[in-house]
This record gives sequence, structure tokens and C-alpha cells, in this order.
Amino acid sequence: MSDDVTVEDDGRIVNTAFSEALSERYLAYALSTITSRSLPDVRDGLKPVHRRLLYAMRQLRLDPDQGFKKSARVVGDVMGKFHPHGDAAIYDAMVRLAQEFAMRYRLVDGQGNFGNIDGDNAAAMRYTEARMTEVAQRLLDGIDEDTVDFRPTYDGESEEPSLLPAGIPNLLANGAQGIAVGMATSIPPHNIIELADAALHLIKHPNASVDTLLQYVRGPDFPTGGVLVEPVDTIREAYATGRGGFRVRARWSVEKEKGGGWQIAVTEIPYQVQKSRLIERMADMLQAKKLPFLADIRDESAEDIRIVLEPKSRRLEPEVVMESLFKLTDLESRVPLNLNVLDADGRPGVMTLREALNAWLAHRRVVLVRRSNFRIGKIEARLEVLEGYLVVFLNLDEVIAIIREADNPRASLIERFSLTDAQATAILDMRLRSLRRLEEMALKAERDSLIAEREELAALVGDESLQWQRITAEIREMKASFVSSDNRRTDCAEAPEIDLDAAEILVEREPITVICSEKGWIRAMKGHQELDSEFKYKEGDGPAFVLHAETTDKILLFAENGRFYTLSGDKLPRGRGFGEPVSLMVDLPADVDIVRLLKAEGQRLLVAASTGHGLVVPTEAALAQTRSGKQVLNISGTARAVACCVADGDMVATVGVNRKLLVFPLAEVPEMTRGKGVILQRFKDGGLADVTVYSSEKGLSWKAGGGRTRTETDLTNWLGKRAGAGKMPPTGFPRPARFT
Repeated sequence: MSDDVTVEDDGRIVNTAFSEALSERYLAYALSTITSRSLPDVRDGLKPVHRRLLYAMRQLRLDPDQGFKKSARVVGDVMGKFHPHGDAAIYDAMVRLAQEFAMRYRLVDGQGNFGNIDGDNAAAMRYTEARMTEVAQRLLDGIDEDTVDFRPTYDGESEEPSLLPAGIPNLLANGAQGIAVGMATSIPPHNIIELADAALHLIKHPNASVDTLLQYVRGPDFPTGGVLVEPVDTIREAYATGRGGFRVRARWSVEKEKGGGWQIAVTEIPYQVQKSRLIERMADMLQAKKLPFLADIRDESAEDIRIVLEPKSRRLEPEVVMESLFKLTDLESRVPLNLNVLDADGRPGVMTLREALNAWLAHRRVVLVRRSNFRIGKIEARLEVLEGYLVVFLNLDEVIAIIREADNPRASLIERFSLTDAQATAILDMRLRSLRRLEEMALKAERDSLIAEREELAALVGDESLQWQRITAEIREMKASFVSSDNRRTDCAEAPEIDLDAAEILVEREPITVICSEKGWIRAMKGHQELDSEFKYKEGDGPAFVLHAETTDKILLFAENGRFYTLSGDKLPRGRGFGEPVSLMVDLPADVDIVRLLKAEGQRLLVAASTGHGLVVPTEAALAQTRSGKQVLNISGTARAVACCVADGDMVATVGVNRKLLVFPLAEVPEMTRGKGVILQRFKDGGLADVTVYSSEKGLSWKAGGGRTRTETDLTNWLGKRAGAGKMPPTGFPRPARFT
């Protein structure tokens, strides 16, 4: 048989392209996966397997006030009657409905081992027992009153509901997760009281804005608690579009110990994080020295969660330790929101918070109308029978005579009293004791009551405002049943802004004096030594840079190649020796000299090249995280970086190798994170020698002969625009031309 031949179900052979046949079959598989397996219905929030589980438990009469039955019995009924899939998949779905840490509002009340938050599996289905919860009962309430459509089961032997009446907004209350073909859904759980309040508002204002709804629904409410630290704007965007995510953190507290010590106790962990896996990963990181601020991790959990974290030093701040852990471990987790569900027509799509709640409300209205019509039908059938009974009491002797003497009393009664078949049948089925006079009074009272109820229901079916009043009362009743026991578990808070480096938390702050020689040998001496002291250097070497710093500081090294390198104060070699070459700490080429060494203090820096180009760079942009440093000033050809100074002032002074001095405003130099910069001063020959920034009020200072410092406040003769040539400096300006 060739590749382009297809055999149809009726035996016909049809020529079909292989790609077309494959795409048709894959499309059918994809649609089946999307609509019948992976995506929940927006109205009851359930997938088919969950819906079938609850319906099977109802048929087994596993109500909350009844006894438990073996889980294997439930799974067997579901698999045999409704869900032709593996028993393991059905049992796994049932187990999740019974887990307190997975479901915000459990639908199955389990007895036995149904797993735990450590990730341990549930016991086999032959060992566990189950029944429905009251929440599940609310989802099923009214299912026998024609509130939803039924469809044939897979074998056609019985029927199953295509939807549940859904007395609670289960989709948002319990959430859902699923991966279909080409799409997925991820909906976190929410607090049902908040959802009820939002729904009540939507009944009056169906087009309410997301900002208004967020006054009721503050965000997800996870069964495992935790702290929601997502910004309000991000939460709003997620609910307004149906896509987004939420950051949730573990709940922790500080426990003081004798002697001033302390430890951290974690009592709630993020949603869907396995406790055993979390502790295992943290222990591995601790052993690999990736958590240098922790001394020990202990799991002291029993029925509740208790993870104890011991700091390595009591000098640490608990907030800083936890912020580091949130960045490095699963103590902070991101829960995605993808409100992709099936709508009332069975079409998949992403909904907003308002659309999802309105869809549930619309479903509740359909359920109310169908339930009312069903009740009206039952009332009319009962009234028909009651009218027949009353005929008996009005003509009792004649009716008895017909029944005793007629060959076909049923037909005779219908002909004599113009009865219906149902009325005649009901009369013949009456018991003799029902013919008491008191029964006649009771029948009339029942008839009057049913007529009044029918009129009330007819008015309800015909008036939309009355329908919404009834739905409002139902939602308030549902909310009242949860108020006493359903406080919000997940708090909303803002994450503190703590700038930290995990590797530096344990660094003790001490004063040091950083000394760097001309040939790049660097060391740090304890304490703040006199900067003009005579320090020892290797033979043939001499002083270059000396500065005061702390062990917690970052030291910036600017080199001739235009790169900034970052050194940590606590990592510099100590002692009174000659230190170590900088090239051992950073990747500084051997033929590149150091231009400037300074402490990073959040200042702005002016850097310049020998070509006269320069720019202003903030210190944050110059800090490097690797040994290779960070390129800031682009250098080309034979040019090299020659100057770096703190941009503290409003004026720039540049001087060239030709001793030409130029002064211009600092505002003319752009601030950049990387680039060639702009021309500060032009030269016919030579190049730039030095640059500095000063305050026009204090004047320009430079080192004069004899160690003296000269300050000039009147620089009108040298004031110009950036990129000028400049003029010869005042008498006594140093040779070679330098400001320091």
C-alpha cells in the first residue's frame, strides 16, 4: 500500500497525502487533549477526570456525613464507568484533591496516607479511604435537578455530567495546572471570601475595572501560606491580562538565644516547593560553601513545618541573611499565572480576572433558571395529581363504586371525571387511610402552597433582577459558611530593598591602608597609616598610590587600556612585606600600567585618553564582577588612557603634553557607561597629559615646587569651550604638566 492511501472506517480506500492525513489526526489528538484532559472549564474549574471522580463519589453516596470507602472502589468505578484511562492516573488526580498542601479547599476527605509536603507518595489505593468534602458537595448541589447537561459515557451504557453546577468559584479558589498541545494553564489558588466579595460587586457592576476588583482580591492565597512580595503594579498587570506571575517567599521569624545569639525558624514555604528537596539543595550549597553566612540547617518539622537556620556569626543581620537565601534558594519561588481555560462554548482562551468571575456568575444564573424550571415542572406534575385527589374527596362514593364495579376502573374514572392518565393512576394507587377528612384539608393546603411557589418561581424565571437577587443571597450564604474558618493564609508585603553581596556578608569592617607601587605590587596595612609615610618597596620599585579604605570597600583600578578592574578590600594581601602583583588578582596585561587607584564611593569619575577624548562614568557602571574587568573608555591604535579623577565640582581643567591649559564646564562632558567619549582638548602634537575637576568657587589647585600647593581662582584667560586648544598655564606650573 502506498504512502498516499488511507483506509476509512467503512472500509473505503481513499487517496490522501501523508502530510494531510497526519495533520488531521494530530489536530484531532490536540483538540482532544485540550478539551478533554488538560484545560479546566471556566465555569466549574474542573478537568474531566476531577469531574468524573466527584460524580462517581456522589453515586457511591460518599457524602461528608457518611462513612469512608476504599479509594480503590472509587477509582474502579471511575475507570469502569466514565474514564477509560489508567488507574494510576485517576488515583493521582484523586490524591491531589485530598492534599491540604496542594488544594486551598480540598474536594476529597482522605483517610490514610495521602502523601506529604516532603514529596513522599501516597499509599496504594487499596490502603486509603475517601469521601467528599462539603466544598465538593457545593459543587454538585442541584446536579439531579436538570441544572447541567449530561452526555453519554464512553461506552454508551450510562450518562455523565458535562459540567457541575459549581456553587463556589472553584477555578480561582483552587486553581489549576495543565499542559496541553501548544498551550498550558497555570492558575494559583485564591481566597474564596475575597472571590465572593468580588463576585458580589460584579453583579452590580459587570464592567468593573481591575483596580476595583483588586480592592477585594488582593492576590493568590496559597494553602501553604507564605508571603506574597510581588509589586502591586505587576499584580494588576497579571489580572488585567490573564498572564503574569507572583513571587512568594517563605515565612520566617527570629528566635533569640541566651548570650545574644539568634537563629531563624522558617514555618511556611512557598507553594509547590517540596520541603525535603528544598533542605537537600540548601545542604548541598552549604557543603559547597555557596552559603557562607550559614553554619547549619536543621529540619525540626513534625505536623507543621519548622526549618531552623543557624547563622555563622551573630554579627549578621537576619534580614540580610534571608535576603541572600531568597536570591539563592527556593525559599522564594515564582508562581506563574496563565488563565487559559475553556469557555462556555468549549473554546480555549486566556481570560482576565473579571472575565473568569463573570463567566462563573453567568453559569450560576443558567443553573438557577434551569433549576427553577425543573422545580416548576415538578410542581405542575404534583398539582395535577392533587387535583385528581380532590376529585376523589368531592365524589368519594361514586369513585369507590366505579372502582368496585367497573371492569376497567381506570378508563371509567377518566371518562366520568375528565381525568388525565396520571391522575387516574394516582387515584387507583391511593391507600384507603388517605381518604380521611383531614387528608383532604392537607391536600388543599399543599395545593395552595405549591401554587404560590409556582408563581414565585415563574416570576423568578421571567425577571433577571430577581435572578441576580437570588444569586446574591446564595453567594452571601456560601461566604458565611467560610467566614469563621477561612482567614487569608498568604500575606501581602513589599520585599525590602537590601543591596548585598552574599560573599561579603561575613567580612568584618576594619580600617586599612592600601599601598600600590609603580610596578603594580599591592598590599594592605592594618589601620589608617599616614599617607605621606615612607613605606618599603622592592629594589628598583617606588611609590605610586596610597589611600585609606575599609575591608568592606571595593577598590577601583583604572588602567591604560581603558578598563576598570575591581579589587575587594578584604582580599588584598596583608602584612608588612611588599605585597603581591596586581596581575595575580586581575587579568591586567603585563605591558599596561595603572593610571589610578581609588575607593568606590558611589561617585562619578572623569576618564580621559591621550587623544584628548574623555567621558564621565558613574562608579556603579565601572564596578566589574570578573577578573577581566570592565571596558569603559574605548582605546584605539597607539592611544592610551592617561587620567582618571573624581568628578566633584562644576569645572574641568585639562592640560596637554604641550603645556596648554584649558578650562570649561563639566556639563559639556556627557555621562556614559562605555564609549570613546568626546574631545576634551585638541592638540597639534603630543597629547593629553592630565585632567581634573574642580569647583569654580574654590578655584583650581596644583602641586607647585617644594611640595607647596597653589590655588588659582581667576582662570578667565584659560576659560573656553570644550575641544579648544588652550593657552600656556600660569608661571610656576609643574613640568611635566600635572595637577597632582
